[in-house]
Amino acid sequence: MTSFLQHEPSRAIGAPLQITEALSWRQRHGQKVLIFAARLGVLAAAIIGWQLMAGHLISLLFVSKPTLVWHQLVVWADAGTLWSNSWITIKEILLGYVLGAAAGVLVGFGLSSLRALSSVLDPFIMALYAVPKVALAPLFIVWFGIGLQMKVILAATTVFFLVFINTAAGIKQVDTGLIDAVRLMGGSRAQLIRKVILPASMSGVLTGLRVAIPYALIGAVIGELVASNKGLGYLINDSASTLNTAGVFAALVTLTVIAAILNALVNILGRWTDRWRPADDEH
Repeated sequence: MTSFLQHEPSRAIGAPLQITEALSWRQRHGQKVLIFAARLGVLAAAIIGWQLMAGHLISLLFVSKPTLVWHQLVVWADAGTLWSNSWITIKEILLGYVLGAAAGVLVGFGLSSLRALSSVLDPFIMALYAVPKVALAPLFIVWFGIGLQMKVILAATTVFFLVFINTAAGIKQVDTGLIDAVRLMGGSRAQLIRKVILPASMSGVLTGLRVAIPYALIGAVIGELVASNKGLGYLINDSASTLNTAGVFAALVTLTVIAAILNALVNILGRWTDRWRPADDEH
């Protein structure tokens, strides 16, 4: 009897907790379903409204219409034009992101460890960061031509500054008291970097990597719009030059799909980044 009385309260308390957790999960799941359904509704309403207004309230020359855009996508897909040009743009984005992110992290850690040099170069780096990247495209064309290399470097330049600035900011936020404590205990420079600076600055590094993903797309497409004979930016220019509005929107729809996929990757990386945030940052 004593054993039964001792265990009965825990059973009575545990059951309501399980019920509450189940209800909470159902509520969150239900909210996600409602939000997703609302988004689909907004998208469907926008497409239907566009289809109804195009050719009646607004000239097809300006906005085309969804059925014509879909037809253009089908024609490009059958001819292989859509896949080949989309792959070129995706390749520029990926190569530019990897190159720019790696350079941003390495330079960020390198300059932050050389405080005197960092203080000297800081205003110059910020001045370069403030320059619109589209203004660099003509110069890059002279240096690298209009091929894949120019777009990759333009995307990498855009990514570099975002990753570098966030990496440097993350390193500056490392607790100096903790660094001094490790030094007093006889820790080497390599141990200091590996055990203190790298983990403490990781939140800033991951934030930079997360923010820079969409900007890799922007840099690649800007390069294609300025001068290119391949890629989705080229399809936009080529369609616009022939007044093929449906082609322009078809290329934009493809870019939107790629951007949505990149945004999903950003959200996944964001959830991973949140594990590195200090507890104080969550409030």
